[in-house]
Amino acid sequence: MKKILPLIVLSQFLSTSLWFAGNAVLPDLAKEIKLAPEYLGHLTSAVQFGFIAGTLVFSILTVADKFSPSWVFFWSSVVASAFNFAIRIEDISALEILFFRFGTGFFLAGIYPVGMKIASDYFQKGLGKSLGFLIGALVLGTAFPHLVRSFLDPLPWRYVIDATSVLALIGGFTIVALVPNGPYRKKSHGFDFTSFFKVFQTNSIRSAAYGYFGHMWELYAFWAFLPFILQYYNKLHNLELDYAFWSFTIIAVGAVSCSAAGILSGKFTPKAIASFALALSGICCFISPLLIFQDSQGVMLVFLMVWGLAVTADSPMFSTMVAQNAPEATRGTSLTIVNSVGFGITIISIQLINLLSSQIDPIYLFPVLGLGPLLGLAGMWRERN
Repeated sequence: MKKILPLIVLSQFLSTSLWFAGNAVLPDLAKEIKLAPEYLGHLTSAVQFGFIAGTLVFSILTVADKFSPSWVFFWSSVVASAFNFAIRIEDISALEILFFRFGTGFFLAGIYPVGMKIASDYFQKGLGKSLGFLIGALVLGTAFPHLVRSFLDPLPWRYVIDATSVLALIGGFTIVALVPNGPYRKKSHGFDFTSFFKVFQTNSIRSAAYGYFGHMWELYAFWAFLPFILQYYNKLHNLELDYAFWSFTIIAVGAVSCSAAGILSGKFTPKAIASFALALSGICCFISPLLIFQDSQGVMLVFLMVWGLAVTADSPMFSTMVAQNAPEATRGTSLTIVNSVGFGITIISIQLINLLSSQIDPIYLFPVLGLGPLLGLAGMWRERN
């Protein structure tokens, strides 16, 4: 039993490295096939659209509750890695890249929320701690392609795609070979097409969902445009920061805060931890122009590291709140549905930032993301009773 959580965490990390693989190689792709500047937003949104479509299908068909979640995770990793690998095709078009990234996102729906479902089937006690480590693995997996790109900078960008595709396959094989169905798994005996509409009837799940939706408004837009802001900071202050390495570091540090939040959930309520983290990341959004404008490289990087810690710490707590309050037979479906809506919100914020990036000075982009934490906190505490 002690080995199960590290195995789930390792598999989650390896398989979710597919998420930002396209973003990590985008500068090279842009040069090779002459992509427009706004393509960054479209590329990120394609994965999010795919994830939303996947979560809708998986949740309506109650896939994670009807079938063995380990096998769902495995096959999703295999197919997602194939879609990821496909973007290395010679003479690929911009539209084909978006299609393959959509496919990758679709099957990530069988990895991220299903990984949380597997953890909840093993750890009813200390679920917050387990999900803290698990979502920390997702954060690290998301950041990892930037590190690969930084180390493989002299080599062709296709090596990054090769590496992440192989890692995802290893993650899938690890789960199916070494992590059987958990002792607390309660199998659903049929497809319940009404489950999708029942999730938000519970007050405690609505409270978690409101906070999670505000968190998601900020999170992926911050991650997606972080390299862009670092490049802008370089240009503004005539610096030469390694934006790929620092993008990895700032995103990856969120894995530490996820794990720390999970450990602290044994002493504080998940709602209290999530509220604190959401408030802190919201403050970072609103004061970001001041930090980007000042020219101290050290101050800027420390600020972004703090933001990287705050922006993810609430994520495992929201998932814990949903998992703890959902019926056992539909826990996987509930997690998947809340994820689906949350990722739908990320597309709106990403496309809004994408649009504004050509209309206003980039220094003023991130305060727009502060609306998410603000409304998320308001929604959480509105449902407190």
